[in-house]
Formats: sequence, structure tokens, C-alpha cells
Amino acid sequence: MSEGQKFQLGTVGALSLSVVSSVSIVICNKALITTLGFTFATTLTSWHLLVTFCSLHVALWMKFFEHKPFDARAVMVFGILNGISIGLLNLSLGFNSVGFYQMTKLAIIPCTVLLETLFVMKKFSRNIQLSLVVLLLGVGIATVTDLQLNLLGSILSLLAVITTCVAQIMTNTIQKKFKVSSTQLLYQSSPYQAITLLIVGPFLDGLLTSKNVFAFNYTPQVLFFIVLSCLISVSVNFSTFLVIGKTSPVTYQVLGHLKTCLVLAFGYVLLRDPFSWRNILGILIAVVGMALYSYYCTVESQQKASEASAQVPQVKEGESDPLLSVENGSGILADGVVAKGPVWKSNKDLEA
Repeated sequence: MSEGQKFQLGTVGALSLSVVSSVSIVICNKALITTLGFTFATTLTSWHLLVTFCSLHVALWMKFFEHKPFDARAVMVFGILNGISIGLLNLSLGFNSVGFYQMTKLAIIPCTVLLETLFVMKKFSRNIQLSLVVLLLGVGIATVTDLQLNLLGSILSLLAVITTCVAQIMTNTIQKKFKVSSTQLLYQSSPYQAITLLIVGPFLDGLLTSKNVFAFNYTPQVLFFIVLSCLISVSVNFSTFLVIGKTSPVTYQVLGHLKTCLVLAFGYVLLRDPFSWRNILGILIAVVGMALYSYYCTVESQQKASEASAQVPQVKEGESDPLLSVENGSGILADGVVAKGPVWKSNKDLEA
């Protein structure tokens, strides 16, 4: 089996892991938050990261991967920034309408493209930009229900978008600069993320829910779903780092919107959530946008690979990555708290 075929198989496997784990955690958190009333999303995310770190520590002890220390300051800044971005996303969700929160998440893709163009000097073709516009239009039609603006909520959303974009770009950049795997980066950064959220989580959750996480009635059923959610989050976090490290932050966001559509469709079909023809139309348009994105990325990756093989021994990194890779091309790998009505909220740890 050639290296290209191995890479493609790894891409498909990582894509499957990302989708399955993300949909699973949505189902689990829907039961935990909506049915059992455990609405402390930020604190729950800090527990997710703690369990992830402990699981990776056991894996390290069993020699499943090698510990590779590198720039400690970069790891600390990266971990704290990731934790802050999760907290800001949850604050944005609490101080804005569901529709405005969805618009906040949609803004992450164009913001990421802009930042990568300005600071990473990455270029995106007109076809890629067009496919992203179609994708965002479809997701917007399917998920955005209302747009109630307020100054504080708008500022929080802006900060959430910026910190999320920078954190995701850093995920990709750090792995390539220091030549560390997604597992090694996650292992070293998850303690900083967890500590950040453990400190601010109870305060944020109390501010948003007017309840005390420490005074909640932890029944055996609640504890079961918390433990299950934490276990599933290990694969969610791992697949997130794996996807961004092997592909790009933009591709990860595209897959994230694909999983949003899958979660919506799951809610409509199996959970009988209310839906309209507008939701169906939006999902179909988003799927078309994702198909165009994957097609154009595949074509451009093949063109660059053939040009480079004919002229230069080394191939530069492609401008973007398709949802399913082809040989010699870049591939994708690519979080779920529940919102009011048919819309599903998600943050970086819980969404896909």
C-alpha cells in the first residue's frame, strides 16, 4: 500500500471518528442538559479536558505515544487561549439570541480565512471562496432563526470569534513548526485548558444559569451521563486536534458545519424536533457548498502536486484541504450542547 493510500485511509478513519463521536456527545448532552437539567456547560467542558489528559497520561504510560516536550511558553499560551475561547463562546451563547450565536459561529470561517491570508500568507482561490459562501448561506438558512443584537453580546461574540480563530490556527501552526503530533500537543496543552475552565467555569455557569454547580443534585443517572460525556469527549478532542493538524483550520470549520447539519437532521428524523422546509433547504444548500469545497480542493491539490513533481522536488502546502483526500493531495479530518427549539448549540469541545 502506497503512502498516499495510507494517508487517505487515515483521513477517512479520522473523519468517521470525528463525526461519530460528535453526534454521540450531542445525544448524551441533550439528555444531560435538557432532560436532567445539568446546564453547567463550561464546568462540564473542564471535566472533559481533565478526563482527556488523564486518558492520554495512561496511554503515555502504556507507550502508545512518545512524550515530546517543546516550547513550554507556546504550549501554555495556546492552552489558556483555547480555554478562554470556550468560555467566550459560552458567554456569547448566554448573552445573545440563538440566531446571533449561530451567526457568531458562521463568522469563524471568513475570519479564519482573513487571518490566514494576512498572517500565514495562505491564498484561497475564487472557487474556494465561492464554495465557502454557498456553505455559509446554507448553514445560515438552516440554523439562524432570529437576530437580536445587544452591545455586550456583540462584544463577547467578536472576542469569541477572534480567540477561536487564533487558537485553531495555532493548533495547525504549532504541530508543523515543532513537528509534534496531535496527541502530543493535546497531552501537553489540555492541563492548561482544563485549569483555565476549572477556575472560570463555575463563575460563568452561575452567571448564565443563576445556579450553583456545587449545589446541584447529582443523582446516579446524572453521574452516569456526566461520566459518559467525559469519555466520549476524549475522542472528540483527539479528533479535533488530529483534523486541524493534518489539514487546516478552514477545513475543520467546514466539517464542523457538516456535522451541524447531520445533528439537525438527526434531531428532525429520530428525536422529532420541529422543523420547516427552510431547515431542509438550508441543509441541502450547505451540502452543495461542502461538495463544491471538497471538489475544488481536490482539483487544486492534484494540479499543484503534478506541477511540483514536474518542476520542483518538494510540494508546498496546499491552500486548503478537501473533505475526502486523494493521493498526493491534502485530506480532511475534520463539538453539542442543546439550544432552544430545533437549533443545537455547540462549543469547541462539545461540537464537531
